[in-house]
Amino acid sequence: MHIAPDLQLPSLPEVTLRALDACHQDESYRKISEIVSADTALVARILALANSALYGPSTPIRSVDQALLRLGTRRFHTLVLTAALRQLLFELGGDEWQQIRDFWRHSLTTALTARALATLTRYPEPDEAFMLGMLHNIGELIAIKTPATETKQHYLDHQSDIAAELVSSWGLGPMAADAMRYQQALPSELRDAGHLVKLISLATRLALSDAAGIAAAGTLFGLNEELTREINRRIGHEVSGMAASLGIPLDEEYNGESASRQLKQTILRQAMASQAINLADITGETDEILAETVNSLTLITGLPALCFGHSGDNLILLSGTIGDIPELAVTAKPGGSVLTEAFIAGLPVSLGDRSPTVLDRQLLSLLHTPSFLAIPVISGDDCPGVFALGTDNNQLPTTLELADIFTRQLSSVLANRPLPDETAAADGKQLDQDMAHERLRKQVHEVSNPLTIIRQYIYQLRSRLEDAGVQQELDVIRDELDRAGNLLLQMSHTDATEYDSDIVELNPELESLARILEDSLFSADNRNLKLTLCNQPTLVAAGTTRIRQVVINLARNAAESLPDEGGTVEVRTSYPVWQNQRTWVEMEVTDTGTGIPDEIRDSLFSPVRTTKGEGHSGLGLSIVKQLVDDMEGIIACRTGQEGTTFRILFPAASHKKNETD
Repeated sequence: MHIAPDLQLPSLPEVTLRALDACHQDESYRKISEIVSADTALVARILALANSALYGPSTPIRSVDQALLRLGTRRFHTLVLTAALRQLLFELGGDEWQQIRDFWRHSLTTALTARALATLTRYPEPDEAFMLGMLHNIGELIAIKTPATETKQHYLDHQSDIAAELVSSWGLGPMAADAMRYQQALPSELRDAGHLVKLISLATRLALSDAAGIAAAGTLFGLNEELTREINRRIGHEVSGMAASLGIPLDEEYNGESASRQLKQTILRQAMASQAINLADITGETDEILAETVNSLTLITGLPALCFGHSGDNLILLSGTIGDIPELAVTAKPGGSVLTEAFIAGLPVSLGDRSPTVLDRQLLSLLHTPSFLAIPVISGDDCPGVFALGTDNNQLPTTLELADIFTRQLSSVLANRPLPDETAAADGKQLDQDMAHERLRKQVHEVSNPLTIIRQYIYQLRSRLEDAGVQQELDVIRDELDRAGNLLLQMSHTDATEYDSDIVELNPELESLARILEDSLFSADNRNLKLTLCNQPTLVAAGTTRIRQVVINLARNAAESLPDEGGTVEVRTSYPVWQNQRTWVEMEVTDTGTGIPDEIRDSLFSPVRTTKGEGHSGLGLSIVKQLVDDMEGIIACRTGQEGTTFRILFPAASHKKNETD
């Protein structure tokens, strides 16, 4: 029986709600990916679209992360919203809700187990193993939404073949299809099978938590019973934690009707906000768009509203739905009013029971309401305006949700509208999608690091051509030039080659980089770079390129944080370090600067703030965090008046079994 690759399958409404909320809140693509990856129906929809002919003969997508980068945030948000709308079309009864909940639990357990086994057995693509674990029993999900008994049983009896057919249709390759096709083969038949086939087969057995799975772990990978049971225990705890975070009960009867009603309300509110914004003229300048859309806000809330635009140091009343609009300009600086507090904080603020300021009283008089809500409009890093919405404090949560959805959609309109003709005429292009723009900014930032160091180092090297170590140093320069070239290639080709994924000896790499850094960032007499390296081997399971990006970014940040009178940056390594039942190589980068200001710490790894002044994008630490996450490492920071230390745990590349805490 042929299965269409673009499936319409039911999801748990709690997962769809959380995915919609993550998109609405503009959470990071990694967070969105983590949520979506936990639902088989959403994974299937994403793979079908990302690997479709719409994107030409591109490299097949093998993870949700890659699919997000290819689709872009706006198209991906539309996909999730469409999936949510289709979710409402499924008419499911009590037994079917139970079946979907049990299916979700088993598929997620299998996927997490497959990823854990892939990491443990050094399979190079753990995310691929996770994704196939989510899809391995997709035939069961098709059967749940199929009314005909005979057809339903066919899907249940041929799950392996169905999964293999779909995986092949999505272009994931013959090994992925084999992993689906042979998932139910006996362990004795899989001893010499491909790595991925063994991973999925064992994961499906361990997800059932039976003795056969424990025995199969020993047969296929030589895992002892104690370790296998510990894997099962940890995965079970992780699944329970995810279910709790989504509000999905695992140990009692489940019915998704309540969550489905909530999903319907969320979709309707988003549709109302979108339709109301489309009724306004959104083609002019920012102030004109804000002034126009105040009518749309009143339309969906049924409440009177005022719109203030930001100009210089003032908030200026632009328009409203209250009749005649007086001339009113107030300071945008803190003054205790609800309006200025919302503008400065970038968050909605309600008057509630607080004592109103004079400005608050003025706005209440204009709105003719006993209370009001101030909702800022955020566009990028700016707040171009604030809406004041009159309320009576009844049903405030619903009003706040509607207003928040409206202003976020309006923010997206402002951020993605075409540039004015006079600035766009040079190339006639519109703004890139959010994800592509963010990726480009990060790549350009990364290119500046090696090029700056190379440029300064070559100047220093001219007078040292007779040095005995010059050949080795020239090799380092060549590597950095190659890295810069690869980054430029990534900027012009979205399907550029992934980062290298070999094994690196950390200490020698740090010694090589130190020679370059000493002649560039630490060339002044009052700035010192100190290496304190451990004597043990420091083999790290990561590529040279990633390690250098991390070290150069951290060293640059540390050097720039030193005061004018100078200071020291120390790089220390330690091995072995045991944490979370794994063995790590530790690296610390410590400076003697004045520490990180309090207002920066909460968003330390977000690419939105910088303390270095003009000319810096604030991207360095966000790139470091992403690289460390990609290596499955851990990064932490401690800071104070005596200086700042960044501590990174790199996964150790060792063939020995990991020791426990």
